[in-house]
Amino acid sequence: MKEFIKDKLTVKVFENRNLMGAAVATAVAERINILLSTQPFVNIIFGAAPSQNEFFEELLKKDIDWSRLNAFHMDEYVNLAADAPQGFGNFIKARLFDLAPFNTVNYINGNEADFEAECTRYTALLNEFETDIVCLGIGENTHLAFNDPHVAAINDPYFVKRVDLDQQCRNQQVNDGCFTTINEVPTHALTLTLPALLKAPYAFCTVPTEKKAQAVYHTLNEDISDRFPSTHLRNHKNAILFLDDQSSVSI
Repeated sequence: MKEFIKDKLTVKVFENRNLMGAAVATAVAERINILLSTQPFVNIIFGAAPSQNEFFEELLKKDIDWSRLNAFHMDEYVNLAADAPQGFGNFIKARLFDLAPFNTVNYINGNEADFEAECTRYTALLNEFETDIVCLGIGENTHLAFNDPHVAAINDPYFVKRVDLDQQCRNQQVNDGCFTTINEVPTHALTLTLPALLKAPYAFCTVPTEKKAQAVYHTLNEDISDRFPSTHLRNHKNAILFLDDQSSVSI
């Protein structure tokens, strides 16, 4: 394992994806248990993407009091069939939320006709259960959640908002094998904003595969700005970026 620091961001590079996922799970579980030693509950935002699969599998093996965890997810498509497996709530439900006895699991409803009301509802939950940990990835266009470069704003006044998805973001959903063609990929989503994600005191970012190598390069080398949303991780005092042998080839 290779480790270095870029600005405030700790970067850890592993020999393969499985070692990376296991290391993320160990780090997250350790932080959960440290927090639970001084507070009754821990509130965690999880990203729902194939990049997180190994992390989820390993986290479920850890000795954690799941009944003291409140879970949230960070984005959801607008107007995708409620039972569609590509829905982020459904994706993470099948891989994590249904497999451990969380205290609460809080889903974003992308099919709510009044999307402003849904954004307000979820914002209220995030304010009630202040985030302790965020577990996220980085998109091919350097987005965090669905904060694509054209809608990302580190000073966003909102915690949850409706956004349109750029072409690269939608292509990624096909590249990840979630959809067969881009025509199947929804054009809009509800997303937690950059401030909502990055206010978490602890951030664990998991980024495997060669498809993310360019995004990783931008994350670590571009000026910190909304043009490359993931660069904002470099200003977070307790963020760790976990890479594998393929996503790290350009650094």
